[in-house]
Amino acid sequence: MPNGYDFVTVANRLPVDLTVADDGSVTSERAPGGLVTALEPIMQARHGAWVGWPGAADLELEPFDSDGIRLVPVPLSAGELEDYYEGFSNDTLWPLFHDVIAPPAFHREWWDAYRRVNKRFADAVAGVAAHGATVWVHDYQLQLVPGLLRELRPDLKIGYFHHIPFPPWEIFAQLPWRAAVIRGLLGADLLGFQRASDAANFLRNVRRLTDLKVSGALVTIPGEQERQVRASAFPISIDSKAFDELARSEAVQARAAEIRRDLGNPKTVLLGVDRLDYTKGIRHRIKAYGELVAEGRMPVGEAILVQVASPSREKVRAYMELREDVELAVGRINGEVGELGSPAIEYLHHTYPLEEMAALYVAADVMLVTSLRDGMNLVAKEYVAARVSDDGVLVLSEFTGAADELSGSVLVNPHDIEGLKDAMEFAAQLPQRDARRRMRRLRRRVLEDDVAKWSAAFLDTLDAMHGGPRG
Repeated sequence: MPNGYDFVTVANRLPVDLTVADDGSVTSERAPGGLVTALEPIMQARHGAWVGWPGAADLELEPFDSDGIRLVPVPLSAGELEDYYEGFSNDTLWPLFHDVIAPPAFHREWWDAYRRVNKRFADAVAGVAAHGATVWVHDYQLQLVPGLLRELRPDLKIGYFHHIPFPPWEIFAQLPWRAAVIRGLLGADLLGFQRASDAANFLRNVRRLTDLKVSGALVTIPGEQERQVRASAFPISIDSKAFDELARSEAVQARAAEIRRDLGNPKTVLLGVDRLDYTKGIRHRIKAYGELVAEGRMPVGEAILVQVASPSREKVRAYMELREDVELAVGRINGEVGELGSPAIEYLHHTYPLEEMAALYVAADVMLVTSLRDGMNLVAKEYVAARVSDDGVLVLSEFTGAADELSGSVLVNPHDIEGLKDAMEFAAQLPQRDARRRMRRLRRRVLEDDVAKWSAAFLDTLDAMHGGPRG
């Protein structure tokens, strides 16, 4: 496009998995994910480009096309990955924005790298966006991009979506560069958050750190051309209809039955599916379940917990310690109460394809989502979308964004081990009629409010702020 692209998505990663051969040639395969699914038709219809890191250090590639979308790679050195991504994004912002469950680290060289990389992303967008284009920036790794882009290209319509929680002032205030982050975000016209409380937290931080006028959801930015920034909740979802269809397939149904047979056909299969992350409450869940088994409330053989913990940030010390803690706890419980060929907990430290995950969801009677803090938690919605027989029970942490939407789940405070145990037992013993009533309510919500509806709501609001509908 000689005059640029009308719609530009900006995210830390490109929506493809790249493979570099020995001869230097590069092949790409579309990466799975709801964001790609939601934006692909919009980008194809509106001459879209996607700006992001290609997934390997020191890899410099020219822009290329994939599935009708222009992909614009932003190179990162090994040092920048260590400081900007592993450091500032995942060892400073991630724990800070998740209620300081783990202590964040504040290093000036990490912040310098974060600023430098955000500037590179902004420059890349400015170079490919058409005049008056819509730009949608995604997530905490790129919070400075909206402000930098506003300076470079004031003609653009800029939206930003924050996929993780946004902390209250009492926590956000710890960040030495707090004012710069707020200024960066205020470069957008529309700021989307998972929960109304996240948007409210952001607006309170604006009041504390600036002298800008805040009225309701709007922040007024003075200048030659006064403008307003809106901060609102747009809870993200999944491609629920596609997930429903996948769960109905003969292959998935057959695999689900096979999983139950392999587990010994227990009365109750409880399931946890998480990245191995300290925010997910895996330790709390395993502790509670171990106590239930030891107390005879969930006897081995009648019930089993399947815990899928996909590898995550394995070079970060907090994650290495978490893995050690979880695996020690699983081993201790199985050693104390398990029987030959019949463990209390099946622990799986793998990443599985979508078809296998769907089969696990179909096989499970009770889904345990016990996050200590989560922006949304799409696993909860995936489980609901997969329950095509309208049964199964979702045990859901109050501290997830999904808790605001999924009325019909069994809500828990994962810090309350006794309460968590009671909720697990309640879910396992819930009469089928009551479970179906709850699940039907959940499925209506998840199937109606899918990821396409989420993206349309955000982009329609962004365009309305500029006085015109999307093309």
